[in-house]
Amino acid sequence: MRPARRSGAILLVVSGPGGAGKTTLCERLVKGSRGRMLLSVSCTTRQPRRGEVQGRHYHFVSRARFRTDAGAGRFVEHAAVAGELYGTPRGFLERSLKAGRDVVLDIDVQGCAQVRRDPGYRGRVVTVFVLPRSRKVLERRLRRRRTDDEARIQRRLALADREIARAGGYDYLVINEGKDAAVAELAAICRAEHANLRREGGRAAWALRTWS
Repeated sequence: MRPARRSGAILLVVSGPGGAGKTTLCERLVKGSRGRMLLSVSCTTRQPRRGEVQGRHYHFVSRARFRTDAGAGRFVEHAAVAGELYGTPRGFLERSLKAGRDVVLDIDVQGCAQVRRDPGYRGRVVTVFVLPRSRKVLERRLRRRRTDDEARIQRRLALADREIARAGGYDYLVINEGKDAAVAELAAICRAEHANLRREGGRAAWALRTWS
């Protein structure tokens, strides 16, 4: 089933290496939207980190459950990242877009590519890559978590290098040098996209077509 095209709701796909701060930025963006935006909660097979809440940060599921849902087509996108599985539930996206509400997806570069290829979301997808100021800052943030051993940190840094190499394929780049400024940039991107006449199904183009 393809999502209905109504009032130009967009899918804001936000990617970036682990430790870039994208999850916090997405949460603050949605909170500041006063209900105009919704945050898609991904499913994952990894274990919860300290302070993470089931259903708020992720839907934590078993590998068997994840594979069953993936096989049944219940994910818009799914990928293996650093040895764990992540996926975006399809039903939530389609219900939200049908209701005309923007949805924010906090997903990796593999997932972004899958969403862009899906014909049901063509004209809705806006992609943003989030980076910290430098690789040193990224490494410091990963170590500050105190959730990974040295080998896992090195794997995450190597993965970050591969992801950053694909950042040029995104629509926008946001450097996270401070949460308030970065969230303001994301909000400005959303406003610009809603006013973009070239975006298929966009609110501005829709307004012109229905002008009388």
